[in-house]
Amino acid sequence: MAVLQKIRKRSGLLLLAIGFALLAFVVQDLFTKGFKSQSKDVGSINGKDISFDQFRIKVANAEKNGQNGQPVTQTQAANQMWDQEVAIALISEQFEKAGVRTSENNIIELLKKDPNIGKNPTFLNQLGKFDIAKFKEYFKNNPEQAKAFEEREESDQINAKFQIYSTMIKAGMYTTTADGQFKYKLEADKVNFDYVSVLYSTVKDSDVKVTDADILEYIKKNEKKYKSEETREIEYVLIEDKPSVKDQEAMKAKINALLSPQIVFNSETKKNDTLPSFKNATNVAEFVAANSDRPYDSTYVTKQDMPAEFADQLFALPQGEVFGPYISGNYYYLSKAMGRKAGAKAKASHILIGWEGSKVQNQKEKRTKEQAKAKAESLLAQAQANPSSFVMLALTNSDDSSAQQGGDLGFFSKGQMVKPFDDYVFSNPIGKIGLVETEFGYHIINVTDKQDAVRLATIAQKIEPSETTSNETYTKATQFEMDAQTKDFATVAKAAKLTVNPAIKAKAMDEAFGSAGNQRQIIKWAYTSDTKVGDVKRFEIVNVGNVIARLKKINEKGLMTVEDAKPGVEGIIKNKKKAALITAKMKDSSLEAIAKANATTVQNAAAASVENAVLAGVGVEAKVVGTAFGSPVNKISAPIEGNSGVYVVKTKSVTKAPKLPKYDDYVNKLKASNAQAAGRVFPALKNDAKIEDNRLEFF
Repeated sequence: MAVLQKIRKRSGLLLLAIGFALLAFVVQDLFTKGFKSQSKDVGSINGKDISFDQFRIKVANAEKNGQNGQPVTQTQAANQMWDQEVAIALISEQFEKAGVRTSENNIIELLKKDPNIGKNPTFLNQLGKFDIAKFKEYFKNNPEQAKAFEEREESDQINAKFQIYSTMIKAGMYTTTADGQFKYKLEADKVNFDYVSVLYSTVKDSDVKVTDADILEYIKKNEKKYKSEETREIEYVLIEDKPSVKDQEAMKAKINALLSPQIVFNSETKKNDTLPSFKNATNVAEFVAANSDRPYDSTYVTKQDMPAEFADQLFALPQGEVFGPYISGNYYYLSKAMGRKAGAKAKASHILIGWEGSKVQNQKEKRTKEQAKAKAESLLAQAQANPSSFVMLALTNSDDSSAQQGGDLGFFSKGQMVKPFDDYVFSNPIGKIGLVETEFGYHIINVTDKQDAVRLATIAQKIEPSETTSNETYTKATQFEMDAQTKDFATVAKAAKLTVNPAIKAKAMDEAFGSAGNQRQIIKWAYTSDTKVGDVKRFEIVNVGNVIARLKKINEKGLMTVEDAKPGVEGIIKNKKKAALITAKMKDSSLEAIAKANATTVQNAAAASVENAVLAGVGVEAKVVGTAFGSPVNKISAPIEGNSGVYVVKTKSVTKAPKLPKYDDYVNKLKASNAQAAGRVFPALKNDAKIEDNRLEFF
C-alpha cells in the first residue's frame, strides 16, 4: 500500500516524465525524417489537388471489380485510377477553356446507348422506346439506387463533354479540296532519277568512335525525345526455399508406403489396425481424401489430358492396377485405374444456318425458318455427296464463328453441347454427316473423331521443403545479407555459389520484380528516403524463398542517362560520323566518277513518288526522293544523308499527274486520318502538364 500511495502522490511527475519521453521520441523522429510530413493529397495535376480519401475509395472499388473479369492488385488498381484522374483533370481544363457545356439531352443520349439502361424494360414505354420520365420516376422512388447512380452521372457528364470536344477538334481539322489535291500530287507525281549510294554498312564500325560525350550532346539537343521518369535499379539474389534431395526421398518413401498395408495404432480401441494398400482399398474416394493433398476426381479423362511423359502408361493401366509413384510438377502421384469409357469425347464440325428468331448471333443473311431449312438440306446433300467439301461449305455458309476453322468445334465431352446436337454426335459413328435442329438454327454435323477416356483415382502429395531445409535456407539468406552489408555484393554471391540477377529498373508505382513476381514491398523499400545506393535488405517471400536486394542506382527524373540512351542513340551518331567520311569522297563532276571513286555503280529510280519513296534493295528514302523532285534536271545534287547511306542524285524527268475532275477520294483519305486527332490530344496535354505524384506515400 505504501508503494501505491507514493505512486499516486507522484503521478503528476510520472505523467510529465512520460510526456517528455514521448516528446523526445517525436523530436527524434522529426530530425530523422527531416521534418517530412505526409501529404493529405495523393497528388496534383496542374495545381488541382487529388484527395487521398476520395482516391482510396476509387482504388478499393477498382480492386473489388477487377478488370475484364480478372482480379487486380491494389497497386494495379491505384495505377489505373491515377491514369484516370490525370486524364479527367487535364481534359476537364480544356472543357473549361473551350466553354464546353452539356445539356440533359446529351446525357440522355449516352444513357440510351447503354443497353442496361436504354433497353431495360423498367424504362421503356408502351412502344418499347426509352422513356426519360419513367427513368426519373424510378430513381425518385429508389433513393438508394439514385445515390449509387450519382458517380455514373458524373462519368456520363465527362463523356458527353468529351464527345462535344472531340467533335470540335474534328471540325477544326477541316479538309479542303486543295488538301485532297495536294495528297493526290504526293501520290501521283513521279520522278525519274539516277543516283549513286554509298551505304553506312560499307564503313567499318571500328573506323568511327562514339563517346559518352557524343551521346550526351545528342540527347541534350533532342531533350524532348529523351525525357526519363525517376527510376531505381535493384539487383538481387534469389535463394529459393525448395525441397532438398533428402526431402524428395522422404516424400517418395511416404507415398511408397501407401502401396503396402500399414499397421497403425487406434487411439479409440487401443489396438493396432491394419490399413489396406491403395490397390486393395475398398473405399477409394475415402482413401484418396485421407492421403492426398488434392481432392478425389471422378471425371473421365482422355490420353491428351494426362501428363505427356506418363500418358501411355496411365491410359493403358488395367482396371484396379496402380501406377507410380511418379513426379509431375511439384507433386508425387499414385494413380489407380477405376474404369474406361468408349467414345467419352467426340470431335465434330458443323455448318450452322440460322433464321430470324433463332439464337444465332452472326447471321450472314436474313431468312425465314423455311428458307433456312431448305438451305440446310441443300448443304447436307452436297456434304454427303462430297465429304471433302465440308470445310469449304462451312467457311462460305456457316453463321457460326467456327466458320473460320471450317466448322471445326474441337473435342468436347457429353453434355457440353445443346442436347439435340450432343445426342447426334455421341450416338453416331465417325464420318456420319447429318442434320439437327436446335434453338440456334439448323446444324449440318460431321462427326470427325472420338476418343476413349479413363477414370483414375489419384493421390497427389506436394514435395515441400522440410523444416530443416527451410531453416538452412533462412540461415544462408541471413548470412548472405549480413556479409553483403560490408562486402562487394557480386563477390559475396560468387563465394556462396549464387547468381546475381540483372538489375530491375523500377518506377515508383511498379510492383513486378523479375522471377520473384509482384513484390511491391521491395520496390517501396528502394524508394524510401532512408535507403541509399549500396544498401542491402533481405525479403522473405511466401512460397518462393528469400530475395536479398541491393539498391544499385538511382536515376533522377529528367534527361535520360547516357547508359540508357546508348542503345538507341549510338547507331544514329555512328551513321552521322560515317556520313561525314562518305561525303568527303562523293564530290565530283559526274555520277560515274563518284561511283568509280566509291567502288559502286550508278542506279536508276523510275516513277518514284513522295508517298512511295522506296529505293530497290535499300528501303524508304523520302529525303532522297524529295531532293530529286526539287533538283533541276540533269544537275548533280549535293550529298544527301539518308536512312541507309549517303546519296547523290541527278534528276532526269518529273512527270506531273494529270488534273482530276474532283479529289473526293483523297479528301476522304485525309478525313479518315484527321478523325484520329482527338486521340492525340491527351498525350500532348500530359507532356506539358505539371503533375505531382505522391502515391508512393500511400501505396
